[in-house]
Parts: sequence; structure tokens; C-alpha cells
Amino acid sequence: MMEMRVSLCIIFLFSLLAPLLAEFFSDEYSASLENILPTMTRPMNTSRTFYGIMFDAGSTGTRIHVYTFIQKSSAKIPSLNNEIFKSVKPGLSAYADNPAMGGETVRALLETAKETVPPRYWSKTPVVLKATAGLRLLPEYKAEALLQEVQGVFDESPFYVPNDSVSIMNGTNEGNFYGKNFKTYGTLDLGGGSTQITFMPKSKKSLLLAPKDHTATFEMFNRTYQLYTHSYLGCGLMAARVATMGANEWDGYAGYKLCYQEVINVVRGVINQPFVLRGTTFYAFSYYFDRAVDSGLIDGQRGGIVEVRDFKKKAKEVCNNMTKYRPISPFLCMDMTYITALLKEGFGFKEHTVLHLTKKVNNVETSWALGAAFHLLQSLKSM
Repeated sequence: MMEMRVSLCIIFLFSLLAPLLAEFFSDEYSASLENILPTMTRPMNTSRTFYGIMFDAGSTGTRIHVYTFIQKSSAKIPSLNNEIFKSVKPGLSAYADNPAMGGETVRALLETAKETVPPRYWSKTPVVLKATAGLRLLPEYKAEALLQEVQGVFDESPFYVPNDSVSIMNGTNEGNFYGKNFKTYGTLDLGGGSTQITFMPKSKKSLLLAPKDHTATFEMFNRTYQLYTHSYLGCGLMAARVATMGANEWDGYAGYKLCYQEVINVVRGVINQPFVLRGTTFYAFSYYFDRAVDSGLIDGQRGGIVEVRDFKKKAKEVCNNMTKYRPISPFLCMDMTYITALLKEGFGFKEHTVLHLTKKVNNVETSWALGAAFHLLQSLKSM
């Protein structure tokens, strides 16, 4: 498979998808990996292959990313050579009352890693699971039981298990990375339990006026960057359904206007509107992408570029023709209407704002996991 160098395409992924997982890459963790990842002082003309396993335990599913990296010389940043991706549904949180079954879903996914990583590399390949909104919404004791079950599965595996390899990701750290001398992009991520926005403001006033927990500072490529970034727990697509009408079946025949009046209550007064959004190109994924495909707004293979008003127009079409769309999803009217309200009333996007909808970049799944892995490599390189 063609190698994807750490150039624009990889930095593009940083800017789109990788969360600020500083707590994950602590000094203790980095030190423990000195004998696992490639040394940065080996001869210039040698190369080395190594692997990393990242689990993304979301509210609606659990995904495994098995990455293959190659570092050709000590003078170059390791490059992504390949990714194997697999997902299962439902998410870990669905097994809150049966943690053992949740652990089995992770055990089954680990078979993908065993099939991908050569056995001689197993003991040197770190495996990590980060859970997101689904587990954050559970009572603490139930979430902890699930994490302990997964920890046991990891401990029984042949892979390297670092400290804190199983944990719940801090929602305020779900941001993004980008590199020096590269254009940056804003990101919009809509999960089942939470939604995130991240971008580098063009105006310092945006950072000064933002709530303190809506900004983040991090170092990458020997430079310090400031971002506007926040995760809103309870504002994901599934959480919005429950907040709007409970767990009852939704017939979708109420119409767009009435539906909009209901879903707007989920975001109004909850989501902070950044001072300035213009001048930033935004990419949107997860349920933004999925519902755009379900409604016929974009093609599922190619993705697409739309305006916020296109979501509104399509939401009206779906709500007024549920006989056609009900077989696709009885919730499609509500979902499209909620996305419209979230973009307009929540984040404050204008109707003409352009959004890029995508599922993959260079055949790599859009996920924070890749950025997390590269951040680890960068941390080791600077040691």
C-alpha cells in the first residue's frame, strides 16, 4: 500500500481529528516506551517498522485502529504506512449491566490486531483504549466496572499494556493538532452522546471572550498554539433525541417547524457561540456525514461540500415526506432538524457557511486515534 508521509495529508488529519490527550502522553508513559518505539539515534540509512493499537470506545460503537508506521531515518518523522480499521456495535456503554460481555467485544476486536501485527512485534506494540461520551454519561461505578473488564482483557493479551491504557477521555481535551507551515482547519464532530468544535481563531478576541474551559494551549513541532475547543456532553445526536422526546418512538409527522421548536431547546443557552467563525474552513464528520448520506444530501463514497442552509432545506424535505424517508430512519426528520439547529442556533454559523463532509482522508478513518499516535511519536522524538 502506498505510504502516506507526514506531510500535508497527515497534518491535515492532525488539524481535523486528534484530541489534546496530554494526560495520555505523560513523561512516565513516554519513558516506558523507550524500548518499544524506534530509537531516534540509529544510523541514517536504516529504517524500522513498528505498530500501535488504539481503541476508540464511543457511545454507539467500539472501533479498533491498528497502525503501521515506518521511520526511514533519524532525521525524518515516522510516517503512516497502513491502517486496519474495524468497528462493532453497540458501544461499551450498552453493556453497563453486563461488563463481561463488553469485555468480550474488545477481545474479539483484538483478534484483528493479532492478524495484522506480526507475532514478533506483539510484546512491543502498545494497546490503548479511550472511552468517550457513552461512558461519561454512565454512573461512575458502572463505567469503572467496564474499564476494569477491558483492562483484564488487555492484561491477558500478548501486547504491551502501558499504565493508564484504559480510561475515559476528558471531554474538554477533544481538540486537534496541526503543524507548522500548514494550513489549519476547524472541525465539527457529532457523536451519539456529545458534540465537539475545534478551530484556531483568526482573532485573539475570540480567545479572550471565550469561557476558560473553551480554550486550550499545546506545543507541537516546537511551537505553541492556542485553540478554541470544547466538547458538549449531552448534545450528541442520540442524547438530543432523548432530551427532546424521551425514548418513545418518533413518527416524524409533526413537521419541520414544530420539530425545530423542540430540538432548539437542547442547544439554546447550552452551547457557546464563538466570537468569530468566519475565515476558518470547517470539516464535519461522524453523524454530520452519516445523516447527510442517509438523506441524500451527499454521496456516501465521495463525501461532499455543502452549506448550512442545505441541511435546513433537506430537513424540511425529509420532515414533509416521511412516507419516503421513514424506511431509512424514523428519526431522520428529527436528526436533520437537530443538526440544523445545532449549527445555526448553537454554534452560530451563517446559512451560507460552507462545510466539508468526509468519512476518510487518504483511505484512513477520520478519528482522534491517529493524531494521538503521532503525538506520542513526536513526544518520543523530542526526548
